[in-house]
Amino acid sequence: MLPDGARQLTAGLLRWSAPSPDWYPQADWDQLVGSVLYDLGDTVVLFDPQLPQDGREAFLEWLDELVAGRPVSILTTISDHRRDRDALAERYAANTERAWNFVPRGVVPKPLRGAGETPYWLPDVASLVFGDRLIGAPGGGVQLCPDSWLEDTNIDRAGLARLMRPLVELTVERLLVSHGDPVLQDGRAALAHAIREASA
Repeated sequence: MLPDGARQLTAGLLRWSAPSPDWYPQADWDQLVGSVLYDLGDTVVLFDPQLPQDGREAFLEWLDELVAGRPVSILTTISDHRRDRDALAERYAANTERAWNFVPRGVVPKPLRGAGETPYWLPDVASLVFGDRLIGAPGGGVQLCPDSWLEDTNIDRAGLARLMRPLVELTVERLLVSHGDPVLQDGRAALAHAIREASA
């Protein structure tokens, strides 16, 4: 049985939402943030994991049962998303020689050089995992992040769109974003639309 806030998207791929402790009422992003778990069989991969504040111990018990002594890889898409990385790396240190940023087979980094983010491509489940540079759009679909989120980079939304263009060549079904709702079908078309909108 999945914990509250978790959803199985396809075999081996789960996403859950939890409130961010860094959220504040004037923030230009939602309090709930998404995290992704990808079970590769020999390794469990966690992307930008944010543990829930309520029901934390129950969630960890569920995660321990799922991990079942296997190695755990914890990948961070963007520096602001370290979240509960340290606590989970320590928890699974006995299973894993190097939990942080160890990229197992079946996970392909797609760095957006200059944008400060590395999305991850999961070819066997046709999914792209994003941090802040692609977010859910009001009413469904996705959009590139606002220019204000790019202040610590040297690019604007149009520049980000250029960096993202090669991702449209992937056979993407799912776009798993941290902020907002994910796209669970025809992700390639949704990504292409977001890139076109930001390029206009």
